Amino acid sequence: MRHFIRIVLLLLISLQCHSQALRKNAAYERYIGRYAGIAVEQMKLHGIPASITLAQGLIESGAGQSELARKGNNHFGIKCHGWQGRKVYHDDDLQGECFRAYANARQSYEDHSQFLLNGRRYQSLFSLSPRDYKGWARGLKAAGYATNPTYADALIRIIELYELYKYDGGKVIRQEPKPVQDERFGIFVRNKTPYVIVRQGETLSSISRMTGISVRRLAKYNEIPKNAVLVQGSPIYLDKKQKKASKEYKGKYHVVKPGESIHSISQLYAIRVETLYKVNHLSGDYSLQVGDRLRIR
Repeated sequence: MRHFIRIVLLLLISLQCHSQALRKNAAYERYIGRYAGIAVEQMKLHGIPASITLAQGLIESGAGQSELARKGNNHFGIKCHGWQGRKVYHDDDLQGECFRAYANARQSYEDHSQFLLNGRRYQSLFSLSPRDYKGWARGLKAAGYATNPTYADALIRIIELYELYKYDGGKVIRQEPKPVQDERFGIFVRNKTPYVIVRQGETLSSISRMTGISVRRLAKYNEIPKNAVLVQGSPIYLDKKQKKASKEYKGKYHVVKPGESIHSISQLYAIRVETLYKVNHLSGDYSLQVGDRLRIR
């Protein structure tokens, strides 16, 4: 899924910028601890490196936090393509695309293995050693698994940062994630737009250093001044907000609460300020009142 690939790449840029003080993402470590055994099991059954399977699962499912993983146990973004089982529908390249749904994560991991085993374009990969994670990563990209030009690099960096290559030896290393002081929990998605949550004392400059996205772009994406004072717990988007709210808000309204503004409401739904003005037929100088009903989409 291209969206989560982009999210992970943003995180990787952050890690590169802080190579002397890397902080592992606790959500990633929890995912690895939970699914490493299944990945090793798949490697023993089918010869796919456990490190590759885990790294792909992290990227494609957003460390298990994606809508597809939560609603359909789909950890690899595999679309229906003749699938006879349960289905879930999700906006990806097109609206309402059909994706496979599974009873549990193990079924998703097994189907991912079968997807590679039965795909003619991936056959040459199975001549590689399960310990050759770099060869597998580059081979997957060359075979067209993902359109992102840095997909192989993303896989390799995740494998090396989290030492996933250890699992390619066939053993599951039981290790509890170490607590990290003041950690960045993760990058989230709202209305197809990645964002981080503002921590105490953060500024656009500090978030820029963490993500590799310039202050100018962050300010533009969030429609705020470059020197804006950020509110702890609020979202800061890492890409342009959408022109429309997600389909679940079609025909629905937001009732304005004390302290809210057009901008804060636009941040709440990851839509642009101009969208709220346009769909509600408001003039640019309209003064928002508590109790106003704003159409979201």
